[in-house]
Amino acid sequence: MPNRLAHETSPYLLQHADNPVDWWPWSDEAFAEARERNVPVLLSVGYASCHWCHVMAHESFEDRATADYLNARFVPVKVDREERPDVDAVYMEAVQAATGQGGWPMTVFLTPDAEPFYFGTYFPPEPRQGMPSFRQLLQGVHQAWDERRDEVAEVAGKIVRDLAGREISYGEARPPGDEQQSQALLGLTREYDPQRGGFGGAPKFPPSMVIEFLLRHHARTGAEGALQMARDTAERMARGGIYDQLGGGFARYSVDRDWVVPHFEKMLYDNALLCRAYAHLWRSTGSELARRVALETADFMVRELRTPEGGFASALDADSDDGTGRHVEGAYYVWTPAQLREVLGEQDAELAARYFGVTGEGTFEEGASVLQLPQQDEVFDAGRIAGPGGIRERLLAARGTRPAPGRDDKVVAAWNGLAVAALAETGAYFDRPDLTEAAVAAADLLVRVHLDDHARIARTSKDGRVGGNAGVLEDYADVAEGFLALASVTGEGVWLEFTGLLLDHVLTRFADPESGALYDTASDAERLIRRPQDPTDNAVPSGWTAAAGALLGYAAQTGSAAHRTAAERALGVVRALGPRVPRFVGWGLAVAEAALDGPREVAVAGPALDDPATAALHRRALLGTAPGAVVAVGTPGSDEFPLLADRPLVDGKPAAYVCRNFTCDVPTTDPDRLSAALGG
Repeated sequence: MPNRLAHETSPYLLQHADNPVDWWPWSDEAFAEARERNVPVLLSVGYASCHWCHVMAHESFEDRATADYLNARFVPVKVDREERPDVDAVYMEAVQAATGQGGWPMTVFLTPDAEPFYFGTYFPPEPRQGMPSFRQLLQGVHQAWDERRDEVAEVAGKIVRDLAGREISYGEARPPGDEQQSQALLGLTREYDPQRGGFGGAPKFPPSMVIEFLLRHHARTGAEGALQMARDTAERMARGGIYDQLGGGFARYSVDRDWVVPHFEKMLYDNALLCRAYAHLWRSTGSELARRVALETADFMVRELRTPEGGFASALDADSDDGTGRHVEGAYYVWTPAQLREVLGEQDAELAARYFGVTGEGTFEEGASVLQLPQQDEVFDAGRIAGPGGIRERLLAARGTRPAPGRDDKVVAAWNGLAVAALAETGAYFDRPDLTEAAVAAADLLVRVHLDDHARIARTSKDGRVGGNAGVLEDYADVAEGFLALASVTGEGVWLEFTGLLLDHVLTRFADPESGALYDTASDAERLIRRPQDPTDNAVPSGWTAAAGALLGYAAQTGSAAHRTAAERALGVVRALGPRVPRFVGWGLAVAEAALDGPREVAVAGPALDDPATAALHRRALLGTAPGAVVAVGTPGSDEFPLLADRPLVDGKPAAYVCRNFTCDVPTTDPDRLSAALGG
């Protein structure tokens, strides 16, 4: 019989609806039950495409004896970290403080007042490698709760006090200057892997936000080292197994330093951020590789993640059926030489093996290889590999007959905002109106389904039905970023209007009026043991720095001093952290580059958007590399964009006006001069 999770919309929670564990969703009722029964709460946090979450569920939560023991002595609460990033952040901070590490599944034991007192991540069904079994853990916690309650209460109280006493160094309430940005670049250089690209050792995560900083820093200062790190890292990732060489799109991360073997889940946010980063790399360098990867990644998102309602699903699982009934990580993606021969025949299989690095020993497990493009001296016939009916097309078609990974169909507002920005710009750069149309459709869904009458945003939806969780700072900030990009690309001022409504909430409900610091949850959100607040990037830009970027862009579009001031105050934390931990504030450093450059404001005034001369200027404006430049296009004096006020045609011709720091260049009707003014 299904448990309470059967009524939820989260695919992750629904995966556990038939567990014998009597799960509760995160709710006041769950903690009231714990108080009534005088038992602790077991909080289990994960997400739908989490490999070890699936493993622990199968080993422990689907086991009747374990479930009976758990149900009798605890109130079990299951949380989807992607629906409730606030709950996840608060307790992950406690886990990391207590154990020095974290991850998912996250396993936390709480008092009925939601105070944590014992932590962990994955626990096996039997003792292993120094870890107790999950059943032993339950027995130990139950015994401590029954026999040493005062000690448990003391531990819980101390943890809560420690969390409450943690302070973030906000720095000065002003953006980083040239000195701080140069120090951040030097810090990245020290951590850079010159042989393999990327930063640090294994596991290696795609540094999309750092790449954005490096590209912007090069555009502003001409620093060749910054461009080289961005270009070489992007090439190494694109040639590695972390990139899907057949279908496009990136896996979550590489388990090794060489980008060969990925953790195979494919997340919307990674692909949106990387699609945009590769498009910007092409804009800076003209790299054909960057162009191909940006377009293939965009096509992957539209083909495999788009929902019937026009939004984008959260993720594809790492695991799938390997054809024998086993659920195996990477089964959908890897190849053996025998499988190549079965699809391609002997001669083409030999060529494919050399091209994609498939070996008899394999690069993954059980003799299988992850497809990659290793550096080789051999010159390959491009038509035979990538032409119509070529090797890549035939392998992709054959892979499509394999059992596909599961898809997490929930639409997360923040991640869809990132996708809107990426698809809008990629469509504009490469003359792909279908991609821009996909961005508009996703933005329309966010407005129709996620925004209420007061422009408050809901975190998630599924099947066109809005979820019950309030949006957090990253939702407001990333959707605003997407709408700003869409306004620049489409010339439709309604997206600028929606941006302003979202940022009003950022200023009134998420910002500290005294310091300008930003919180991850709104002032009227559910009260947790600590109000979460984190200015550092994780897999996505932090809500804090994403909000700073949207505030800065909106200020440039509208001339709003209040938004500019709020952005500069928020960037104070980047001034403090950038020189010390640049890898973890990449987006903040990128926003700081825009602030240092102006950002530049470009108004393209023409008789109509489809006028060829207007379109030519508009395209050159979008292709300019000036960091964070904003673009407004429309008829002279249009009230949709403040930048178009008092911007007439010049000698009856469409004209572009470029301004920054309250100073404007002479307007130009020449696309080449506009490009020169914007570094494009």
